[in-house]
Amino acid sequence: MGIGNGMRGIGLVGLGLLAGCGPSAPHALGTLEWDRITVPAPAAEVIAAVEVREGQPVKAGTVLMQLDPARGDAQFAAAQADMLRAQAQLEELKIGPRQEQIAQAQAQLAALRAQAVEASAYYRRVQPLARQQLVAAAELDRARAAAGNAEASARAAEQVWLELVHGSRAQDITQGQAAADAARAQQVVQGVNLQKLQLRAPRDGVVDALPYRQGDQAPIGAPLAVMLVGEHPYARVYLPQPLRLQVKVGQAAQIQLEGASTVLKGRVRSIRSEPSFTPYYALTGDDVERLSYLAEIEVAEAADMQKLPAGLPVQVRF
Repeated sequence: MGIGNGMRGIGLVGLGLLAGCGPSAPHALGTLEWDRITVPAPAAEVIAAVEVREGQPVKAGTVLMQLDPARGDAQFAAAQADMLRAQAQLEELKIGPRQEQIAQAQAQLAALRAQAVEASAYYRRVQPLARQQLVAAAELDRARAAAGNAEASARAAEQVWLELVHGSRAQDITQGQAAADAARAQQVVQGVNLQKLQLRAPRDGVVDALPYRQGDQAPIGAPLAVMLVGEHPYARVYLPQPLRLQVKVGQAAQIQLEGASTVLKGRVRSIRSEPSFTPYYALTGDDVERLSYLAEIEVAEAADMQKLPAGLPVQVRF
């Protein structure tokens, strides 16, 4: 009986060891992340004031920092002056010439017509004298030219007078309207550029980094502020080739923070189709020589989700 019981005990221990050596749930390594957005510099201006600090939660529309508006104010004032000038020119075209201008042109026309009558009369008087050779031929030529010039000047003055009487053409008014619209649009552009010098948070989130400080002058497009946004954090992990075949988008997963006992529920939201080399912290055993696929597992629910910091190492089991 003693020997039989001993053999039975050894068998149970062996089964326990076999069970302990069974395959564990597939897992992947990575870090906990939030969606990041940057607020770029709209202009190469000096940072006049920084209104927030790193790590501060902000609401959408909160002023993050203020750039020096001196140049923007001047450009907006110039655009506004151009708009007012174009608008005044358009109104002038619509109203047409003043009555004083029309009267002046009419008086000029009358004077030139009188001069033309006088020049023509002198030419007619000189003609018989020239035939009798009582005046030189050159005098006849001068009289003929003077009469012609006076008549042409009278016709030109008449056209100027008619142009003023008829007013602006429809095409001129259309061009004036287009110029006024363009000037007004340029004023709006300058106004928008001026407003952009006051950098505001585009979304609710947390200020993660402020690469520049008050007094700095960043180039256009440089990130003046980096924000962590979104309602849920996510784990960014690298799936080895064998594990990639088992994981699908929408699949449930468990996210384990390193150094913490809490397990977070998650869901696979995306998997890159192009493989990449595995980072050093995810290399284990035979995986060293394999390519892996970047995946994102969104945290479905967690207490104090907004307090989960970015960058923590995690293990994700599927």
